[in-house]
Amino acid sequence: MRKLMFPALAGVLIAGLVPAVAAAQGGEAPGAPGAHPSWLPADKTGFGTARERASNVWFTLQGGRMSEVYYPDLSTPSVRALDLVVTDGTSFATVDSSAKAQRVRRTGGLTYEQTITDDQRRWKLRKTYVTDPARTSVLIDVDFVSLTGRPYQVYAVADPDLTNEGSDDSARSNGTSATASDAKTAAALAAEPAFSRTSVGYAGASDGIAQLTKSFRLKDYATAAKGNVLITGQTSADGVRSRDFTLSLGMGAKDSDALANAEASLRRGFADVARAYDRGWTQYLRRVKDAPSSLETKRERDLYQASVLMLAASEDKIHQGALIASPSMPWRFGNNDPEWSPSGTYHLVWPRDLYQIATGLLAAGDRDAADRSVDYMFGTQQLPDGHLPQNSHVDGTPYWTSIQLDETALPIVLAQQLGRTDAKTWRGVRKAAEFLLSYKADNGHASPYSQQERWEEQDGYSPSTIAAVIAGLVCAADIAKANGADADARRYLATADAFKTELARWTVTTNGPLSKDPYFVRLTKDGDANNGTKYNLGNSSVTMDQRAVTDAGFLELVRLGIYRADDPVIRNSVKVTDADIAFTTPTGQFWHRYTKDGYGEKADGSPWDYTFPAESRTTFGRLWPLLAGERGEYDLAAGDRGTAAKRLRDLGRVSSSGDTMPEQVWDENAPSGQTGFPPGTPTASATPLAWTHAQYLRLAWSVQAGKVIEQPRVVRCHFLGC
Repeated sequence: MRKLMFPALAGVLIAGLVPAVAAAQGGEAPGAPGAHPSWLPADKTGFGTARERASNVWFTLQGGRMSEVYYPDLSTPSVRALDLVVTDGTSFATVDSSAKAQRVRRTGGLTYEQTITDDQRRWKLRKTYVTDPARTSVLIDVDFVSLTGRPYQVYAVADPDLTNEGSDDSARSNGTSATASDAKTAAALAAEPAFSRTSVGYAGASDGIAQLTKSFRLKDYATAAKGNVLITGQTSADGVRSRDFTLSLGMGAKDSDALANAEASLRRGFADVARAYDRGWTQYLRRVKDAPSSLETKRERDLYQASVLMLAASEDKIHQGALIASPSMPWRFGNNDPEWSPSGTYHLVWPRDLYQIATGLLAAGDRDAADRSVDYMFGTQQLPDGHLPQNSHVDGTPYWTSIQLDETALPIVLAQQLGRTDAKTWRGVRKAAEFLLSYKADNGHASPYSQQERWEEQDGYSPSTIAAVIAGLVCAADIAKANGADADARRYLATADAFKTELARWTVTTNGPLSKDPYFVRLTKDGDANNGTKYNLGNSSVTMDQRAVTDAGFLELVRLGIYRADDPVIRNSVKVTDADIAFTTPTGQFWHRYTKDGYGEKADGSPWDYTFPAESRTTFGRLWPLLAGERGEYDLAAGDRGTAAKRLRDLGRVSSSGDTMPEQVWDENAPSGQTGFPPGTPTASATPLAWTHAQYLRLAWSVQAGKVIEQPRVVRCHFLGC
């Protein structure tokens, strides 16, 4: 027995000698400026933050690790990843996120647990994530177990990309902690028990992962002057005698602030921080509605709760009412290229997405969030001419600047639904309504022609956009009447009526190739739905006759109360789109955005890019689960509650184990010759997509009520009668 103990003891002594030898090295890390920084894939399995506004830091999870951390606001990713590396110091070093056996679950509120088992079954890790409600720190409680009885070394490696730009950071080792900073932001990595050593280095050259996976040892570098830097610390855990430790990633305006936050959270202790973190979300949930009985299983009710929480977490804490589309950077947007400023656009605020999010939260009982959204859109986002930008940073600064008329109209609909007739809101609504009346594109086409429709890729006359404009004008008229502006109200209603009268000419073809009966097209370029005008669909897709391109956007005409669900053109258009762009997966029936959509992965499953030539069909748009939610609302309007309930169940089946819901799922064009892409399961698209979560909430309550709850009564009464 004594003989068996000596090798293990020797291993401990040898492992202990490695840091002592390396500690004498120090100096400037080699390899500046390091590899080009890029963000991790967008298929996040977790998204968390404290409820408290004092903690303006958010984390995401992806592929077995912590991925992007946002600070100081939700438009600014400032950390790319935090990985753990396990090594024996002599023969192997494994990055935990590379293991195949990974599991993530939401343990309550927005607390997440990742469990990872080494492919060779040498070790097992369990990591639990929260943020400190009192400060800007992310805490990770780690339990590390050796499965062989041998001691191992565990290193934590953080990859800052500060202030949304990872090529201009510097880093410094402080012995038991390490920091990184740029001109505006800093990050600090500390641990309890304290790190026995720390090092800094340049990505791909001298960083901790590069060193350990190459030589199984870490050289201690004290500084990295400027570039794509990483910071590394050796933890106290060996998996045998010492298993538990806590990591703290603190954020701040400068090194000292970040380090103070990290250390203060460690002094408070993970257990106390976790209790406070969970308490904040528990108190929030008490103020909103419990899951409706339309959600029959525990899994569905858990996803409902997660959807409420993720939407609430998507609100910026400095700029209230600003809720982003997704805390992710899909595909080419993750390349950190300058044209994407540099991390892409999803962590911005789209007025259209914000409308969807706000109505989802309103359905769940959070009226205050919906009110803040209205205040933000008309008080922060709205531009002097009355229109709302295509999207903006959370502070309201426009990013993309194309005109999308539905993004100016839908905020009016939300304001009316909330009964917002106060003078301040009316001023914003009036400016928006006047823009809807007066807009004229550079090519001479006038409203409701839009420079872009809701999929942001084409100009033209779009049924979904026109539905939003008509509803927006009717809602604006109602608010105008409440403010004594009867003349304005009459103008708005007259224009809404005129647009509805012209709608069929603009968007319903009677001679298209997809049906002998009339049906709605995706859009027309020229306002004549019987013209064979051709246009290229974009995203490497083909050029087609506008009469042959469909989408289901016309369903907005029913949802918003402009057309009856049993209108013959609506019913035939449903048949046409089902035949053209629907696909039934093992998860459920879902829809493409439109005919031959190209916005999605390449044929082999690799990331989408915008650089491929037209007609090449290099990229393929996949199925969008949220469209099943829209279809479910139509089913309810048509009196088919049973089918709507089925759509709700289908929509709930696409979530990850961490309760995040994607933008797209795999379709009938799964990557050829490869396994691992089952239809109806999430792609690497934006996840969690707030719009998908919002649609889940709204459909759940609509199925419960047996009707479309987000249908403006004033619009329905005007066009269809009360």
